[in-house]
Amino acid sequence: MVKPVGPLCNMNCSYCYYLETADLYKLPHQFRMSDPLIERCIQQHIAASLGPIVQFVWHGGEPTLAGLDFYRHVVDLQKYYLPQGWSCWNNLQTNGILLDEEWCSFLADAHFDVGLSIDGTEWLHDAGRKDLGGQVTYKRVVAAIQCLQSHGIQPDLLCVVTSEIAKESLSVYRTLRKFDTGWIQFIPIIRHTNDGQVTSELLTGKAYGRFLCAIFDEWVHHDIGKLEVQLFAEMSLALSGGTANPCWMAPTCGRVLIVEHDGSVYACDHFVDAEHRIGDIVTSSLSELVNAPVQRRFGNEKQDRLTTQCRSCSWLYLCNGGCPKDRFAPDGNSETGLNYLCDGLRQFFAHAKQPLERIVEQRKYGVSPEAIMSDLSTELVARWKGVGRNDPCPCGSGRKAKQCCWEQRL
Repeated sequence: MVKPVGPLCNMNCSYCYYLETADLYKLPHQFRMSDPLIERCIQQHIAASLGPIVQFVWHGGEPTLAGLDFYRHVVDLQKYYLPQGWSCWNNLQTNGILLDEEWCSFLADAHFDVGLSIDGTEWLHDAGRKDLGGQVTYKRVVAAIQCLQSHGIQPDLLCVVTSEIAKESLSVYRTLRKFDTGWIQFIPIIRHTNDGQVTSELLTGKAYGRFLCAIFDEWVHHDIGKLEVQLFAEMSLALSGGTANPCWMAPTCGRVLIVEHDGSVYACDHFVDAEHRIGDIVTSSLSELVNAPVQRRFGNEKQDRLTTQCRSCSWLYLCNGGCPKDRFAPDGNSETGLNYLCDGLRQFFAHAKQPLERIVEQRKYGVSPEAIMSDLSTELVARWKGVGRNDPCPCGSGRKAKQCCWEQRL
């Protein structure tokens, strides 16, 4: 993941965890990757890759602040260093504010994928995602989505989940669904202040679980085959015997290095700090750094530091303890290091497992999405027949229905 302008951004989102990384540098400081550094980065990354597709993720801050000519130069360098028969896959993660006809035309011609941040409904988005002048941004982001679509790009929509957004699960999901981009990713906000306290945006595990379950039920009865939600798709992949793609769901991590604008390399996007700086691309190569003992130890600690509760959990094969940055809650064995969202994830896994297994099985045999949704609706009605508020929830979580999936029943 390359940060061509480091933490620079043209927005001031209330929950951003990355702007504070500017404190690592002495000011005044030039937050833009130089031409020699970007060439070295591209050359090293291609050399370290197995091919034939080399993946580049451009992140920030706000990576479009590097300018359109920067990415034109990137594409030229990639073509120059790619072995014959190889290709590059570029993904731009952006807030969309700077995207206009010229940008979208370039991104389409260069075959970039785009991840675009939008927090559901207009009032929720504008409450947390203002520009540097304090102005709201929702309408500008919607215009960016429409501009991308007019050039044949369907952006992946990235929506953070704060305590307030979690209260509006269906309105958030239905608003995002209307853009018809085909992919939505929900990112829970778990952020600490400098003194170690959690911030006001933090949602509880239970609130996150209710949020996911409500959206899952909307998706499973209306949107199979029309729209993918990242967590649902990745859970389906794991249930079918595959390997989920997100690093937070993997047994170990440490393979997604961060290359900052000055060439510094860090262990992970969530650990850009002095302790986790593992080197730079001037004095070392990316292949050396990703395989360095300190980085291997960082990645393996995700598995090695699982709590007793995690190791005995029946859902471990799905979440593998979650992201290390979120593992600070006490578990049931007087240990600290449990995923803060554990309650919510377990609730969601229990709620979604049976329907997703059925979807995976029916897709294998070519059953149409419409038939799958009709079958699931019939099954859900039958499953809830005779179940009262104080009875065990039919999802199998062990909770009372009123404390689990009662609101999601048909």
